[in-house]
Amino acid sequence: MRTAGLLFVVGLCVLSITSSLKICAFNVQSFGESKANNKKVMGILMKILSRCDLCLIQEVRDSKGEAIQSLVKDLNSFDNSNSYSYVESERLGRKTYKEQYVYIYRNNMLEVKEHYQYPKPKGDAVNETDDFSREPFIVRFHSPTTLVKDFVLIGQHTCPKNAMKEIDLLYTVFKGIYQKWKTDNVMILGDLNAGCSYVTIKGWRAVRLRSDPKFNWLIGDDQDTTVREKTRCAYDRIIVHGRQMISCIVPGSAQPFNFKENFHLTEEEALEVSDHFPVEVELKSNHRYLLRNEL
Repeated sequence: MRTAGLLFVVGLCVLSITSSLKICAFNVQSFGESKANNKKVMGILMKILSRCDLCLIQEVRDSKGEAIQSLVKDLNSFDNSNSYSYVESERLGRKTYKEQYVYIYRNNMLEVKEHYQYPKPKGDAVNETDDFSREPFIVRFHSPTTLVKDFVLIGQHTCPKNAMKEIDLLYTVFKGIYQKWKTDNVMILGDLNAGCSYVTIKGWRAVRLRSDPKFNWLIGDDQDTTVREKTRCAYDRIIVHGRQMISCIVPGSAQPFNFKENFHLTEEEALEVSDHFPVEVELKSNHRYLLRNEL
């Protein structure tokens, strides 16, 4: 009996030690009141989001702010072994069309240290020549369970017709964040529209995030982050910078999550949720921290 008990305890420790932190980015395509009231869609979203310790949601369209509250409330009920919180951006957009970025995270695993809404150019509030259609929303997290303790996420949903310009300008955003928070452990993630007709081989050469070898593109150009069978485009990306951050990535963990196949949905059913797949990556756990807390 003592041997069996010891094996059980060791097994628990091994499970904890081998665990990692999963970070996701998901363009939920016009997430608002309609989807929040659709039980079937919300059921699928619960299964998708509960796989993630931290998820950047894009295309939140609800002006009342109730859809995300409902989503996080349902997520806490669906996965009662964890506790979820969220931090949201301003409503962003040049004219009447507005979106928000929302980071949903397990507050029993992560802490928000700071957040920062990248500003519009002064005096250019609703100008078509703004740097970004939707300015990046940037959050600094503290994660005691991972090898990299503090890191910054830069969330971005580019305008398709200006995708290459906006992707290049994220280099300037990174430089500003480095000066502001004195850390280069940064992850840039979201629907960058970084594929198919929105990018060109010639254009990539001018994009600083691509030409600077210090930035690692974890989702490759040959990946497919779209739900429709007729498309194959790597729109959604995860890009990492910083020695600690890069060394903390679990090899092979960066990939789209094909919820259509995993949950045995038809294309029509999947498209009710989104026309994008989430992209995800895992950070290595701090074995010493987990073992110390397990014991």
